[in-house]
Order: sequence, then structure tokens, then C-alpha cells
Amino acid sequence: MVRSLSALWTGSAVVRDVAVLLRAGRVEAITPDREAKCPNDAEEFDGTGLIGMPGLVDCHTHAIWAGTRLGDFVRRLGGESYAGILEGGGGIHTTVRATGEASEAELTALFRARLGAMLDRGVCTVEVKSGYGLAIEAESRLLRIAVAAAGGQRVQTTFLGAHAIPPGRDRNAYVDEVCGPMLAACAPFASAIDVYCDRGAFTLAEAERILKAGKAAGLAVKAHAEQVEFTGVAALAARLGALSCDHLERIDDAGIAAMAEFGTIAVLLPGAMLYLRDPAPPVAKLRAAGVPLAVATDFNPGSSPVGDLWTCATLACLTMGLTPEEALAGITSVAARALGLPGVGVVETGSVGDLALFQPPPGEIADPRVLVQYMGGHLAKAVWVGGERVR
Repeated sequence: MVRSLSALWTGSAVVRDVAVLLRAGRVEAITPDREAKCPNDAEEFDGTGLIGMPGLVDCHTHAIWAGTRLGDFVRRLGGESYAGILEGGGGIHTTVRATGEASEAELTALFRARLGAMLDRGVCTVEVKSGYGLAIEAESRLLRIAVAAAGGQRVQTTFLGAHAIPPGRDRNAYVDEVCGPMLAACAPFASAIDVYCDRGAFTLAEAERILKAGKAAGLAVKAHAEQVEFTGVAALAARLGALSCDHLERIDDAGIAAMAEFGTIAVLLPGAMLYLRDPAPPVAKLRAAGVPLAVATDFNPGSSPVGDLWTCATLACLTMGLTPEEALAGITSVAARALGLPGVGVVETGSVGDLALFQPPPGEIADPRVLVQYMGGHLAKAVWVGGERVR
């Protein structure tokens, strides 16, 4: 039981001076602290002065890779575009080559190190995509590593064989492969399918075929949508029942309407927007239409080498116009919805027992919003995943 917790973000609101009892992997009770009694068989933790959060949820990452993309960063600073570098055989393809040369042990160690840094910041659930293999065995290897390396965190895997067309491959033949043998090899290790539909990647027709194949294989649908150029994939994915459409810098009104109609989550990725110097998604229109807003890191070595979800929450406010409350929900309850995980990202009776405790910045009040006001660097004082203390 966590006693004397000064403030708790439940996933939708702040409650104060409470105690939280975790038992059998769940939240058994949330009570006013003055009324709380710690059961004899429960360990007691003093939360005086601390801010409680549901275990954070990073619902869009590419956190398994090897190699560097420093060259891309320098080239973009020199005026080259992300899409132009990709079309020239760099970008994603640079990481595919380096990842392919790394051993399974090396990739596992790199992924676990990144997961550990996320857990230090209270991230209990991490979505990770393949996409740096672009071949049958290479893609399935990445997903197998993700499943095996999860450790104390909850890892949700997404099949992203449709990240880019490998150089020298016939695009029709590659799409056939993604929809056929690659999907068959990867589906047992994935919970969702994703596609990068954009300039230099996959067309709308190809994306439709790929997403329909994944859905038929029992995978949830997600899409990298309307990032570099408008394609119409957000509306398509929404009509297919997508859990989320991610990026959305160039979504149109029809795409927003489709997402609202079918309940698709908008996953905002301010790290990528900042690094690529893209315009902000039309957050006011998404909000007005009733589209739920999640926030994620898009952690990858090229377009968003940002592994701190708290930093992205702050950037979402500063660059996209979210309120602190929207940002807090965006990295907890709404992010969990973007992964189809009921009971995750919230602290309420019966929910999954994920809890992270934070010290306010020096001199600040115990209010969850200050963790958004102060950019990044918030290390959790204690973390529980599924009711088990892991930090």
C-alpha cells in the first residue's frame, strides 16, 4: 500500500491525499489517506510529498535498432529533407543495414538498455515496432527479440514490414511478400500491423492491401499517417477500424471526420515534428471533432532520437497546443487505448497495478502538471508493474 500520497493522476483527474492498495496485480482500493489501513500482509510505502501516476504508456516507438543516424541529422541541418535522404537509400535503409549486421545478443542488450531508461522514467508499457529488417527472417527476429527481452515491463509488438521498400526490390513483389510469407512469420509475435504510407514509402493502394491482410490475420490496425505528405491513409485506416493513426501533420478534414466516426486515436509525435521541422498537426480540429489525443516518443535514431516520454509531453503542449491535462492523459489513459489495453494507463479500482511515483521539482508543489511544465529528466522514485515493485 502506498500511503500519504500527496497527489494522484488517475488517468483523467487529480485526487489528493490518498492511499493506493495494490494486490494480486491490480488496484484493489483507492481511499482517502486518513481512512486507509494497511493490511497485515501488505508492504507499506510512504508517499508523502510525492506525485502518483499510472504507469506511463509509450504507444509508438522503434526502439530496437543498431547503428547511428548522425549522418542524417547533419544532412538535414544542411538543408536536405527526410524523404529525399530516404529516397536516396539512406534514412531507414541505413538503420536496416546496421541492424542486420548486429547479433541477436547485441540487439537484445541495446533494447533492454533503452527499456531500462524508459522504466526509470515511469514507463511501464512500451509499444515497439519491427521495420528495421525488411526481410522475412530479419523482421521476425526483431519481434522475437522484443517479446523475449521485455523483462519487467509490458511490451506490445507491432509488425512494420511495410516501413520502406528495400533498395533493389520490385515493389509489387515486396508488397506480396509483406502480405504473405512475412506476415505469416511475424503475426505470431505481434499484436498489431502498421504501414508507413507516405512519399518514398508505400502508396495508399499498397497500404490498403497490407492493412487488410494484417487485419485478416487477426492483428490490430495502425498507420503512420499524413506525416510528410497527405495520402488519405488516415481515413482509410479509420474505416478499417484502426486503433490509432500516428503523426497526422498533414491530415485533412475528411480524415479527421473518419477518425472521429470510428473511434481512432490520434497519436501525436512531437519529437519527430521537431527534428524534421514539420508543421504541427491540426490539434484544435482533432479536439473539436472529439478525436482522443495520445502522445508518444516515436523513439528512433533518425527522425526522433528522443527516448524521454516526459519531454514529449511537454513538447506536445509547447508545439502542438495541448493542455497539461491532455498531455498527462496522452501518456497514460489515451495511450493505452491506442494499444487496445483496457485497465492500463489508469489508477482506479480493478485496474492493472501499474503505478509510478515522482518527486516534484525542487521547490514545486505536488501537482502532476508540474511534471509537464518542467521539461524531461523526471526519474521515478518507485515503480510497480502489475502490482510488483520493479524500481
